[in-house]
Amino acid sequence: MSRSDSPPAGRLRVAVIGLGGIGGVAAGALAHAGHHEVIACGRRRLERMTVDLPDGSVEVAMTVLTDPADAKPVDWVLLTTKAQDTDGAGAWLRTLCGPETVVAVMQNGIDHAERIAPYAGEAKALPVIVYYNGERIADDHVRMRHISDADIALPDTATARAFADLLTGTPINPQITPDFTARLWQKLLINIVVNPVTALTRQRQGVLQREDIRALTTTLLEEAAAVAEAEGAGLPKTAAADTQRLVLTFPHDAGSSMYFDALAGRRLEADALTGAIVRAGEKHGIPTPMNAAMLALLRALSDGIDG
Repeated sequence: MSRSDSPPAGRLRVAVIGLGGIGGVAAGALAHAGHHEVIACGRRRLERMTVDLPDGSVEVAMTVLTDPADAKPVDWVLLTTKAQDTDGAGAWLRTLCGPETVVAVMQNGIDHAERIAPYAGEAKALPVIVYYNGERIADDHVRMRHISDADIALPDTATARAFADLLTGTPINPQITPDFTARLWQKLLINIVVNPVTALTRQRQGVLQREDIRALTTTLLEEAAAVAEAEGAGLPKTAAADTQRLVLTFPHDAGSSMYFDALAGRRLEADALTGAIVRAGEKHGIPTPMNAAMLALLRALSDGIDG
């Protein structure tokens, strides 16, 4: 989908919940484009933010709220926290969401609408697959890198096209995807390999090259592919083998979000990733013993961190 540099009609109010790598880039890029009123929701007040974009660094004024009581309903909410932190973002969603609000859920996993339903009232949920690499360098400094031809993938709906228009003038390249469910599951298969293994071993992605780890990840992917087929995800029969080959091409020195969270003492995104496979397997009566074992280990590690 191509977009011009002309702004869409009307200036909208956009709130971004979370100022980590993904949210900081989204808020900074939208503020720099200047087409809409952008409000960031975070823990610390900032007056300005430096954003390293692919074509150069910019410094933008940033309005940051730190108390949900100071917020009011907006046109768009970009939820960019980790899935396990959705409950913590609940107070923001309750105050930012009105009947006409759309929440772009920029999180991993497959259950985007269900995840925000307890907090968003009548607001509509838009699932978003995020591919761009957002790195938080400091509280007021983030960096964006393109890692594929699309920075985000969206379903083929009018709401998704409106979100693509919202990003006009930013370097965030949206792709409208007719096979969106398949794309969600493709990303999930990658995530249930790369994230758990790097977090549990405390090693970067070079660990995936080990013969014993390859045997482990093959089993994880075969279980997940069987569950995806039962869910009607539309993946090819070769999905497990295709994903295995793909992850083996990733840079050996690259980390993963769960790896960095484990090192930093943050809770892990286990239930939205591996947990999604285990829950769907239970629903369809498909055994997922290896993923269930990984989930138990990840939960124990996360509980230890949280405690």
